[in-house]
Amino acid sequence: MSATTPARILVYTRTTAYRHDSIPAGVAAVRALGFDVDATEDPAVLEELEGPLSPYAAVVFLSTSGEVLTDVGRARLSAYVEGGGGFVGVHAAACTEYDWPYYGELLGARFARHPDYQPGKAVIEDREHPATRHLPAVWEFTDEWYDFRANPRGAVRVLACADESSYDGGGMGADHPLVWCREQGAGRVFYTALGHASEAYDDADFRAHLLGGINWAARLGELPVL
Repeated sequence: MSATTPARILVYTRTTAYRHDSIPAGVAAVRALGFDVDATEDPAVLEELEGPLSPYAAVVFLSTSGEVLTDVGRARLSAYVEGGGGFVGVHAAACTEYDWPYYGELLGARFARHPDYQPGKAVIEDREHPATRHLPAVWEFTDEWYDFRANPRGAVRVLACADESSYDGGGMGADHPLVWCREQGAGRVFYTALGHASEAYDDADFRAHLLGGINWAARLGELPVL
């Protein structure tokens, strides 16, 4: 890939449960970041992934929900990541593929519940990661502040946590990971629980957050791993 050729990203937005009105805004935001985006809700597209030789630098599950993959698609996605592909989950990606145990391991945690959409604060825990290095130590944001079925700390590199004292209805306590990354096989995984509303995708800090997460997962701007 030349320096002037944008990285090709697959943005997958299929929903079989709750559907977020913000999905079109999210797709537009990823395109605006400068990527060559293929956006689809067709599960057959995931059946074509062939591991590290795939044309996609990363696969982004953007507020997917419910069971969204075929058995073949599941096998292809796992092979793609295990072989070195990048995977990015945004917001309701944690509400996806509950019937596939591998997906829960891949993402790092599964959605449990959320309080009302409201302003709150995210505490940046890791200032070295490209998804968070541009953010203030305490990032004021408005979102749904997802709770998860289990705390992923220990299995993931936590980048930011929710400050439950800054909003009403938090259910995880003092240690509430909200943004994280991890490695799976030879691949990389980035997840952010933020991104519920369309307004998020117009926010410059949130767009930079997404850009850093996608670039990290796809190893863009880094030397190839040999």
